[in-house]
Amino acid sequence: MSVQRHLLLLSVNKASYMYRLSDSELLKYIEEDVPYLDLTTHLQAVENKQARLEMRTREELLVSCMEDACRVVELLGCKVESFIPSKQKADKGDVLLSFSGDYNDVHKAWRSAQVLLEYSCKIATYTHDMKKEIQSVNKNCELLSTRKTYPFAKKFCIKSVLSGGAMPHRLNLSETIVFFKNHRVVYETDQEFYDNIKNFKEKVPEKKIVVESESFEDAEALMKFGVDVLQLDKVSIELLEKTVGYKNKNYPHVKILASGGIDINNASSFAKTGIDGIVTSKLYLCGMANIGTKLQILN
Repeated sequence: MSVQRHLLLLSVNKASYMYRLSDSELLKYIEEDVPYLDLTTHLQAVENKQARLEMRTREELLVSCMEDACRVVELLGCKVESFIPSKQKADKGDVLLSFSGDYNDVHKAWRSAQVLLEYSCKIATYTHDMKKEIQSVNKNCELLSTRKTYPFAKKFCIKSVLSGGAMPHRLNLSETIVFFKNHRVVYETDQEFYDNIKNFKEKVPEKKIVVESESFEDAEALMKFGVDVLQLDKVSIELLEKTVGYKNKNYPHVKILASGGIDINNASSFAKTGIDGIVTSKLYLCGMANIGTKLQILN
């Protein structure tokens, strides 16, 4: 193995600072795109031709899932030549990834790697920019992603969000407790639900009891009866300010989250209220990065 190749592999491994998508997951992803053969290049019947492909960004990006894109390239028989590591910024015109190999293999790896980067980099960039907006006015407010990821793509979506600097609000139903309105309908009165909060806390002493609320009166009662976290959904800025002020004066240990309709355009307005976190699904709905490619025949 050449020194250059050894250093490149070390860089790829270093880039996997959180977790990597497994080979079995990536192979399944590849199989969806190339289940049998690339019919287009098969018709061309090109043999003994080497090619190189470059992916350039047409916009400023925060790179994400690059180690996984590199592995896709390798699994399809190509050689990674250069890349920008995950969590690094890329300027417009920068080469994100370049790789070479047999002409037919390069075509197979092309779209699979590109689409993975287009989604992940856009999610990471949007997340990074939204968190920057939030923390410009409230350094103690966290950006939290919901569990409303794309079906069959949770691990990928969460990794992209983490690259951008956010934290998952909920990874799944098994690890967190959040009571919504639909959980409370089983109780005949609000008071009956309030009285049960103590029981919930005793059963899971190491967990936080999170309850969604939509009014100041309900939020006030929930704090009185021992809720750990209030999630205020689709409420006004004024109601948030009132609730935060009351909490700070009477129950400073309680955390307050805001959710519902919050995106990069209005996040700072909510953060200014002094809340502890913003919960949003918008991170997954920001589209795809604008990445272009160029293929060159080497012989």
